Amino acid sequence: MNRVAVLGSTGSVGTQTLDVVRCLGSQVRVVALAAGRNTELLSQQIAEFLPTLFFCEHADRVAAAGARLASLEDIATDESVDTVVAATAGSAGLGAVLAALKAGKRVALANKEALVMAGALMTKAATSGGGRLVPVDSEHSALWQCMQGESGNTVSRLMLTASGGPFYSFSESELSSISPAEALAHPVWSMGRKITVDSATLMNKGLEVIEAHWLFDVPFAHIEVLVHPECVVHSMIEFTDGSTKAQLGEPDMLLPIQYALTWPMRVPGPVAALRWDHKRSLTFEPVDDARFPLLRLARGAGEAGGTVPAALCGADEAAVELFLEEAIGFQDIARLVEAAVNAHIGTSADSLHAVLEAEAWGRRWVKQHASAARMPAGRPIMHGDSRDA
Repeated sequence: MNRVAVLGSTGSVGTQTLDVVRCLGSQVRVVALAAGRNTELLSQQIAEFLPTLFFCEHADRVAAAGARLASLEDIATDESVDTVVAATAGSAGLGAVLAALKAGKRVALANKEALVMAGALMTKAATSGGGRLVPVDSEHSALWQCMQGESGNTVSRLMLTASGGPFYSFSESELSSISPAEALAHPVWSMGRKITVDSATLMNKGLEVIEAHWLFDVPFAHIEVLVHPECVVHSMIEFTDGSTKAQLGEPDMLLPIQYALTWPMRVPGPVAALRWDHKRSLTFEPVDDARFPLLRLARGAGEAGGTVPAALCGADEAAVELFLEEAIGFQDIARLVEAAVNAHIGTSADSLHAVLEAEAWGRRWVKQHASAARMPAGRPIMHGDSRDA
């Protein structure tokens, strides 16, 4: 039996993880649940799964049903936990992920920021503590599945696929008038608000490039992104002999979540197999970096390393918040984030403190310079010195 702690149990990935657990029955037991502010849903989850540990920002409002309140770090390292599903948003769960890896746990990672902001720290912790990072994102799960039985030194290229989001075919003028409601209407995937907007700007795919670099130890130059609107091929690996392996499936997060929980086994679950008994087309094309610059910017931040990716994440989170509040336009997200990254003076990301400081700096910089983002396109946002923010 796999004893699981779900961090972020009331969010999109967290609730889907519990859907998988219901289907797997006695193969998985939930021993800990952690959430932010959704006390009502967390109380319902505790009543159903009867964990021994829980965490919530408003613990006094949770019907604990005998579960003991514990910190995220204590949950992640508890001896009763085999696998930590890291589905928290933003930087909230970084410390817990790091602690779990040091304690030798399997970490099913759905939190992009953990590897994007602190990839070197996370991989070092896994090596020294005996923990294991397993991906939950559909793209990285696809790459991981394709790597089974293969040697890393035979990999030529990783090819991440992207839906292109709802606006990939939009003209420049159409992009300038996108509303938050339109950005939150993803054509294929059902996700949280932040990641849905990141998918629309293609920032999400840029963060996935950085994640793939750390998960599979592949140089950035050998990681590519292809637009694949059908979302059936979740990613591909090209090998040195010229062959390519791909993982295909319905666009459903339940399968990668299940694989992370049951690996190295494959077991029946809630996801139906693809139907091949009717006409189907699979199309691919390169990304237009000119209209969606955040993919290029994220790749550059990953190559720069140090605290630059953390500053990128903080800046993007703040810019997306401002867009959802209708304080800036859709295209202003990229302009603000790029200006923040250009202004950041990167340092070594040799501690969690340094990483979180850089992320907080990115947030502050964007909020302080947001008014400049409304200037006509092509006019630069003043960069200044990162120490001013």
